[in-house]
Amino acid sequence: MPSAFRLFRAVAIAEAYSWAGLLIGMFFKYVVVGDEIGVRIFGPIHGAIFVLYGLAVLAAARAGRWSFGTVVLGLACAVPPFTTVWFERRMTRRLEPAVQVAA
Repeated sequence: MPSAFRLFRAVAIAEAYSWAGLLIGMFFKYVVVGDEIGVRIFGPIHGAIFVLYGLAVLAAARAGRWSFGTVVLGLACAVPPFTTVWFERRMTRRLEPAVQVAA
């Protein structure tokens, strides 16, 4: 498995976790206590991982020669919460037959 794809997989999962942290922080800020500490902590973390995810998609796309539509889908999956994991699993399933044939 190419290193660009391994990086993409790790960042896609981290992006989902950072979304979870941010959503929990927003819940506490707006619903429970009105304290924004969770948003102040997870906001910048999620922002950094969001950008890193975009770069990882582009790197994996270049290494794997993804189609333009696949790249656009991968980038769009950064917006809805947890969709990066769905896209990562989809691309992993696509890559698995190629890895099995090469082995």
